[in-house]
Formats: sequence, structure tokens, C-alpha cells
Amino acid sequence: MEEEKVKERVGKLVIIGGAEDKEERCEILREVVSLAGGEKSKIIVMTTATEKAEEVGEMYETIFKRLGAKEVRIVNINSRQKEEIENAKGLLRNCDCVFFTGGDQLRITSILGGSGVDDMLRDMHEKGVLIVGTSAGASVMSQTMIVEGNDDDSPRKCTIKMAPGLGLLKNVIIDQHFAQRGRIGRLLAAIAQNPSNLGIGIDEDTAIVVEENRFKVIGNNAVTVVDGRWLTHSNVSESKPDEILALTNVLIHILPSGYQFDLKRWRPEPAIEEDKI
Repeated sequence: MEEEKVKERVGKLVIIGGAEDKEERCEILREVVSLAGGEKSKIIVMTTATEKAEEVGEMYETIFKRLGAKEVRIVNINSRQKEEIENAKGLLRNCDCVFFTGGDQLRITSILGGSGVDDMLRDMHEKGVLIVGTSAGASVMSQTMIVEGNDDDSPRKCTIKMAPGLGLLKNVIIDQHFAQRGRIGRLLAAIAQNPSNLGIGIDEDTAIVVEENRFKVIGNNAVTVVDGRWLTHSNVSESKPDEILALTNVLIHILPSGYQFDLKRWRPEPAIEEDKI
């Protein structure tokens, strides 16, 4: 058991809430290049989530090269055909970072799930490869992902649809574009149905950098963490699909840049001094 714990999450994850700055300071994307190895980094941009694969891929290729990456390659797996899958596996070997773009998270899991690429990504992560996702690419990082749900609405069972993600980060549910699209209701609905999972809502131009059992917040907005372990009452099992959920004693943390969170103890930690400088 101890050996298994040591092997968990050897590689880092950068999970971005979407709409990250691509033109000015580029704080988050600059950090991605740095964590991938800087001038020595080889980055794969996975455009499976988007139907504008060429346009989106070229945009990120330009940005990452401008920020100093040595090599950037675009991989668009658009079907489950064996030839396409095997070609992608070949391109994924020997890279330092895999970056998932935004789009539709269900495209990622429905195309990659069970194809062997998903297993390869988990193996790469365990061996130290940096895995990054923005927007839809952020949602797929968790074992259970939000597929869709109503924005700016109170939590209801009918506001949320979930499906299996890639499982790179266990026991959490990620939501993105969080404050900007008013998604607190749908994350609460997700946690009401899965109280053993930690809810993590990431604002736009904000990211969490996950290393082993801890994450740190970077970017210009905030991360909302929803802890449902202390729920004393919920009517989720008996409520009608469109009925507002009752949830009492939910614990919520708001974490701006520099703050950290212990994923083992489910405990927030203040920014350390070097992060405040």
C-alpha cells in the first residue's frame, strides 16, 4: 500500500479554468512551459475537444514557441480508428507535456476512453510527464467529470450531467469558467450526489498546479473548493429532478493566487511568503 501511495501523481497537473491570458503576461501558459522544461520542453497540443482543431492548435503552437518551448506538435485524434490512435500514440512518446485544449470534454473521453491512449496518458503522468488541460481539458482530469449543467441556477438534480473522466486526479470533481458563468449551483449539485468527492471550481485565467497531494493556485482570479463530507442533511435522493436541493453544513473555501490546498487532509493552506513577493 505504501508503495502505491508513493507512485500516485508523480507528474504534475496544471488544470486551467479556461480563457487564460494568451497575449500579455501569459502567467499560466508561461508556467506550463517552465514546468515542462523551458527551452528544452517538448509539448504536445491535443485538440480532440474542439471542432476547430487546426485553428486552435496553431494558436497554442505559436504561443508556446513564443514563450520559449523547444518543440510543439499538434495531435488531433478525431476518431477511434486504429490507424489514427496508433499514430497519436507514436507522437505522444518522449514528450515533456501534453496540453488539452478547450471544447467539449465528452469528445475527449468518448474518443480516447478505452482506446489505449487514456491508459498511456495515465502511465505517462505516473512517470513524470506534465499533463495540462484548459476549460473542457480541465474537466476531464478528474475521475468523475461534469459534462453539462445549467449556469446561474440553484442546485437541482436536473441541472447536472456527469460521466467518467480520464481519472488523472482522483476523488475530485472539476468545474471551469466557474465564477464567470455562475456555476456554484451545478458544482453543489455534483457534490450532493458525490459527497466523497471534493468539488473544485476554477475561475477563468486561473489554474491549480497539482503536485502529489497538494495544489497551488496561480492566475488572476480564484478557486472555489466545496467540501461535502460534513453534510448534515441533503434531500438529493428523494427530490424531484427540477426541485431545488437542500444542503446543510457545506464547507466552502475561496482561494486566490498563492494559496494552497492539501488534497490528502482536505485542508486549505495560506500563501507562503515567497509566493507573496
